[in-house]
Amino acid sequence: MASPARRPPAKAPRSAIPQLSWRSPQPAPIVLVSGPEEVCAERAIAGVRDYLRAEDPTLEVSDLRADDYAAGTLLAVTSPSLFGEPRLVRVSGVEKCSDTFLAEALSYVAAPQEGATVVLRHTGASVRGKKLLDAIRAGEGSGVEIACPAVKRDSDRFDFAAGEFQAAKKAIKPTALRALVSAFADDLTELAAACQQLIADVPGDITDQVVERYYGGRVETSAFTVADTAIAGRYGDALIALRHALASGADPVPLVAAVAMKLRTMARVAGNREPAAALAARLGMKDWQVDRARRDLVGWNEESLGRAIQATARADAEVKGGSRDPIFALERMITVIATRAPYGS
Repeated sequence: MASPARRPPAKAPRSAIPQLSWRSPQPAPIVLVSGPEEVCAERAIAGVRDYLRAEDPTLEVSDLRADDYAAGTLLAVTSPSLFGEPRLVRVSGVEKCSDTFLAEALSYVAAPQEGATVVLRHTGASVRGKKLLDAIRAGEGSGVEIACPAVKRDSDRFDFAAGEFQAAKKAIKPTALRALVSAFADDLTELAAACQQLIADVPGDITDQVVERYYGGRVETSAFTVADTAIAGRYGDALIALRHALASGADPVPLVAAVAMKLRTMARVAGNREPAAALAARLGMKDWQVDRARRDLVGWNEESLGRAIQATARADAEVKGGSRDPIFALERMITVIATRAPYGS
């Protein structure tokens, strides 16, 4: 039986306007800041403001909500004042805009006011306002777009953090960067703040010791220590690391998640002899992640890896309410992984 034809991937909407990085935004009569990643969007909008304010300190800044909009407001705040100061208008909530705002924004985009910069924030959470986005992307109103896609994958978070230090011309050791990203694996806002704190506080290069001193108490960091020692087969060290993490207030759920993430990466890489760069590109990973997974796989085989993944899946269910004793569930998982043998054998 023939397999069904694969549907080609959906294409991103074509745009006739310049696409700018959120790290290097520039003003235009219309600036569309699109996508769900709020950290990047906030940086982009602040960057546009700083750019305009550097050109003219008398910049007038106004904020509007597209979902709670009074008729005529957009034209009022963009119109030239008596002294002709430049104007910046920041509009939030375009993805839930009112009909009144949509109609007036469409008219405005077709004929922007001279000396005004209008920043429109659309998270992409809905198709509301699509007609406005299409008009901007078609080139009406001399607009630019700053895309802020979601940062979800490990490689995306690693790129984000690396970009923070590159933009600040600050050196950080690759292992220190990995530890930092691991410490804030679930919160990009906190990761961004941690990067900026290290950039501001640390005079020289940022090393593993610096990251450990600042953020060694993070639950996620402890979780990856547990995962690393268990996967390396260091049973005693893994149990000690687990008990230390729990005594420090670690939640069992992210502990299991850290182990699961490393095992998934190992499973994706196992048995593949492609060069690291090619395999990383195909899997959406970084070269160092492939290299690390291959080192982690030393001493493992298909049977022991499958057993470890099953034990982790069981522990995941148990720490999320499936067992009265989540600590025992964690210890059993660590035992199976570190000994690479069935529990109790």
